[in-house]
Amino acid sequence: MRTLRTFVVIPSLPEKLSRLEDIANNLWWCWNHDAIDLFRRLDAELWEECYHNPIKMLGKMSQDRLDAATEDVGLLSHLDRVSQKLDDYMNGQTWYGGLEQAKDSGLIAYFSAEFGINECLPIYSGGLGILAGDHLKSASDLGVNLVGIGLLYRQGYFHQYLNADGWQQEDYPENDFYNMPVKLMLWEDGRPIRFHVDMGGHDVVVQIWRVTVGRINLYLLDTNLRCNRIEDRQITAQLYGGDSTMRIRQEIVLGVGGYTAMKTLGLEPAVCHMNEGHAAFMSLEKIRRVMLENEMNFTQAREATVAGNVFTTHTPVPAGHDAFSPMLMEKYFTGFAKQLGLSWADFLKLGHTNFDSSSSPFSMTNLALKLSTYRNGVSKLHGEVSRQMCQNVWPGVPEEEIPITSVTNGIHTPSWISKEMADLYDRYLGPTWAKQPSSPKSYAKIERIPDEELWRIHERRRERLVSFARERLSQQMKNRGAGPHEIAMADEVLDPEALTIGFARRFATYKRGALLFKDPERFFKLVSNKDRPVQIIFAGKAHPHDSEGKELIRQIVHFNQREEFRNRVVFLENYDVNVARYLVQGVDVWLNTPRRGMEASGTSGMKVLANGGLNLSILDGWWCEGYNPEVGWAIGKGESYQDKAYEDDVESHNLYNLLENEVVPAFYDRRSDRLPRNWIRMMKNSIRDISAIFSTSRMVAEYTERFYLPSARRWKDFNANQMERAREMADWKESLSDRWPEVSVGKVDVVSRKDLHVGSDMQVRCQVKLGSIDPSDVVVELYQGPVDSDGNIQNGTAVPMEYVGAAKEEHCSIFNGLIPCQHTGLCGFAVRVMPSNPFLSNKYETGLIRWEEASSQADLRKNKAVQETT
Repeated sequence: MRTLRTFVVIPSLPEKLSRLEDIANNLWWCWNHDAIDLFRRLDAELWEECYHNPIKMLGKMSQDRLDAATEDVGLLSHLDRVSQKLDDYMNGQTWYGGLEQAKDSGLIAYFSAEFGINECLPIYSGGLGILAGDHLKSASDLGVNLVGIGLLYRQGYFHQYLNADGWQQEDYPENDFYNMPVKLMLWEDGRPIRFHVDMGGHDVVVQIWRVTVGRINLYLLDTNLRCNRIEDRQITAQLYGGDSTMRIRQEIVLGVGGYTAMKTLGLEPAVCHMNEGHAAFMSLEKIRRVMLENEMNFTQAREATVAGNVFTTHTPVPAGHDAFSPMLMEKYFTGFAKQLGLSWADFLKLGHTNFDSSSSPFSMTNLALKLSTYRNGVSKLHGEVSRQMCQNVWPGVPEEEIPITSVTNGIHTPSWISKEMADLYDRYLGPTWAKQPSSPKSYAKIERIPDEELWRIHERRRERLVSFARERLSQQMKNRGAGPHEIAMADEVLDPEALTIGFARRFATYKRGALLFKDPERFFKLVSNKDRPVQIIFAGKAHPHDSEGKELIRQIVHFNQREEFRNRVVFLENYDVNVARYLVQGVDVWLNTPRRGMEASGTSGMKVLANGGLNLSILDGWWCEGYNPEVGWAIGKGESYQDKAYEDDVESHNLYNLLENEVVPAFYDRRSDRLPRNWIRMMKNSIRDISAIFSTSRMVAEYTERFYLPSARRWKDFNANQMERAREMADWKESLSDRWPEVSVGKVDVVSRKDLHVGSDMQVRCQVKLGSIDPSDVVVELYQGPVDSDGNIQNGTAVPMEYVGAAKEEHCSIFNGLIPCQHTGLCGFAVRVMPSNPFLSNKYETGLIRWEEASSQADLRKNKAVQETT
């Protein structure tokens, strides 16, 4: 029978244990080993049975067991200690609190489609969610005034299991939110806090849940309400489930609903950070509300709101950039466009580039790029790739000047480091490493740790990984209906003393999970060597619709089932935070084999650093910045290939060579003390030199200083005095845009000697027709640099020209500039004109740019000069 009324039952904790509820409801516990040990101490078996969910565990504990715990003096003392740690953490001084410029800077809202905080809250799929979870944790540690906004998925991402043939199957268990560390937000009278979102002409009711992550509140939206239509209740059912219609509905709730949720809660964010394009509709809702609340038109409200928007793109893979057909957009946004005062054609242009037609898909990435002040990729290389991908959004701007920068990702070290390693650091490095994980000084004293002790702890973690893998594999066999003999064989897989490689990530084809099997005979020699064996543990999920990714998993499982590989190759099902934790804490080597340029950052390899693991990777993503020969190994030298089959051949052979000639010898070459001294030296180098760099504490501090605080100041400036500056800037841009056709570059003269030497300057004078535009409203620049064989300027730089005065010709101005001759060879330049205003966030913000046009080959030759040294 369908229920008519509901009520919630919570654990009845004795008074002496009441603080357990506070600790359990704040996910701070998941990066505090002492707090985790407290729950394990209460009931270790139940802790594992509840999959590290303290709320569920407390609810399942018998009253007798709880009452008995009140007589356990040691446990009560442990509880008091953890409670005090939580209180000290929540009330302690923070980095952000000590920043003068952070005072009165306002709230930062961080939007993400997924958050991976802990395995007990399975609303994440992979790297994007884990990064978002680590972002919140480090924001909490640093005391940043930030909230998270996401969706509360009833079924989360899928649970993975494999059939007998190794083909991935998906299961979608329901999440029981009332037995998870999430709280339904209520009004003072006890009613759930709810609001409405327009969904193509009808309202969807949304309610808000809160997750406490240290000092940070994460608000999650839920549409699974009886008052909603069946199809609307499914919006928050599955992460990345369904078709494009479901995806656009989810992104409307995330973006439009997320901003509405904050307003409903009385929160006024100064900065909104879109973690990927999924939340880009937020920027439209923000504009709509500012228009209504301040009687502004679209361009004025856009000016005001963009000031406080930040956008991070996370993937160079086209499939990772959501785009919706004009027909689908029309179904859900016709009314919205009218509220913004835009024609349908102008509305679609927000998601298009200048090269798109009206029938082109509406790109969420383009929308986010156009409606943000700060934009970034997630590694230096990814920043370069993103600038290349997004050139069409800024036509006429050289690739290297596209206003997309980079902030390299990191990991939340306390969440991923093993307790044994953390205790080791406490003993020899002191408390600084934990309090300041992004400070290079934190690991400077790593040489104090005896080699014997470091290696002993690392071996212990490898042993635990092997034990965990055997237990999990045994359970996989049972679930698959295997016989007793096959199940028993699971206890024999892997060698706790063998060189252990980990490969765990989303199984997409560009990540090349089967590259290690390219030459089976050569691989067999590696794993079958009795004196120096190699073994590898795989884990990862393919998207339910990615048949090629599933085929990769099937190939690995088939290799695993071959007699010669059975005990050396293991695939662990249902990769999640818990599996990842065992892997990164226990492997010797983390393997990463993407096609170069396709891995935006990759954070899994970062997680092994503080645990003493070493990286063996293609020079892609973060490893381009982290690699040096003293801390790990690079597959190749950063080459790019047109022929993918040839690329696989070359890089697989490179991988085998590294394993055979460098990795395996470094691990197994030992003296009489049985310690791999060279290997341990590399472990210490890796910990000391790069652990601190690839930390989310560094990352969040960088976002704060480079983006959040400047955006907050800009938002404050543009919203002051009834948004006076936003109105002025909008009017100035509109006026300039209307008159921009009047601008052209006229005569260009080179005033210099025939021969130019390094260290000299080349003087250039030009006339610019500005029409009715004042010279103070533009900047004229010499874009100069080396010239390639096709006559293109490579890696150019801009040199500003100075206004000299009016020319004799009407509406013409004269500008003068000096090009510094710094390098020998063929160089060139071109003159360009762009709008100039002290309140522009960057000089490309208006999208207006005028280059000189060469009227003949003679003009082109004139703008080239040979610089020679004497």
